[in-house]
Amino acid sequence: MSDKYREAGVDLEAGYESVRRIKSHVARTKTMGAIDSIGAFGGMFDLSKYGFQEPVLVSGTDGVGTKLMIAFEADKHDTIGIDAVAMCVNDVLVQGALPMFFLDYIAVGKNHPQVIEQIVKGVADGCVQAECALIGGETAEMPDMYDEHHYDLAGFCVGAVDRSRLLDGQKIAAGDVLIGLPSSGCHSNGFSLIRKVLLKDAKLDLQATFEELGGKTLAEELLTPTRIYVKAIKHLLDKVDIKGMSHITGGGFYENVPRMLKEGQGVRIDLNSYPSKPIFDLIARCGNISKQEMCNVFNMGIGFILAVDPGDVEKVQQLLAEIDEPSYVIGEVTDTGSVDLQW
Repeated sequence: MSDKYREAGVDLEAGYESVRRIKSHVARTKTMGAIDSIGAFGGMFDLSKYGFQEPVLVSGTDGVGTKLMIAFEADKHDTIGIDAVAMCVNDVLVQGALPMFFLDYIAVGKNHPQVIEQIVKGVADGCVQAECALIGGETAEMPDMYDEHHYDLAGFCVGAVDRSRLLDGQKIAAGDVLIGLPSSGCHSNGFSLIRKVLLKDAKLDLQATFEELGGKTLAEELLTPTRIYVKAIKHLLDKVDIKGMSHITGGGFYENVPRMLKEGQGVRIDLNSYPSKPIFDLIARCGNISKQEMCNVFNMGIGFILAVDPGDVEKVQQLLAEIDEPSYVIGEVTDTGSVDLQW
């Protein structure tokens, strides 16, 4: 039926098999507003179920970047989907919006249904962590565009918040305290530099174990999924006044923290105020990279930052401790207009 298309490199039957395999993973993510729509042309979601008075939709899209190259080399594909979800939902979250639904896009050189299933399993795991529904997606088989064993992965998330609760940084003032939530490692940023420094230049073996990494293999450390902070922030939103939030992604502290501030404001952050992550020491040592450049590329162990009034610090940390979420007072907002890091 599709012999000519198969000869051109596209296997329709493999595509149908992939859809069959992922249905159970999609079902795990169903939430209150999700409408069954697998196989439809568009994903559907009923926002009225959530009782918003003046709903504002907040959307975000992102990919996993060259972290995928580590997944290819390690032949491990069941966690990379968590990264795709995390990079989108954490961005939406900083404006006070709760992620509602997610869609993924997978482009492959050849459709291997078992690999597609692993990727989507990771996406579903991420959606469960973020308490949002996976309501649709697309898998495109594009021979000659990608190597047979390579793929690209991107995602798109929509969240919602009442207009009165939208966080835009306007409440932040000098003297407000910065509370940092730890990252799980490199998350999904800086992997072009990581691969050059650790794999190309230092020629480290991905399957070798490293005592300084807690006995994990390098592949295990680098493929550790990006943390999703939705549950932690949802636990706070109705109980304390969060003035602003920042997701620490590519660009590190220097680029991401100012995005939550008003013009003319700055921050002072002490990098010794929280436990360091050994992977960053390994990267810096192997690449002879300065601390300043490291902080301009990586999250350096802090994946998410909250700005709160000094009087709310104890309450915030107590609430986070209730759900076993570590937190650290890492600095304060200033009126210097600059990001000042202490190490």
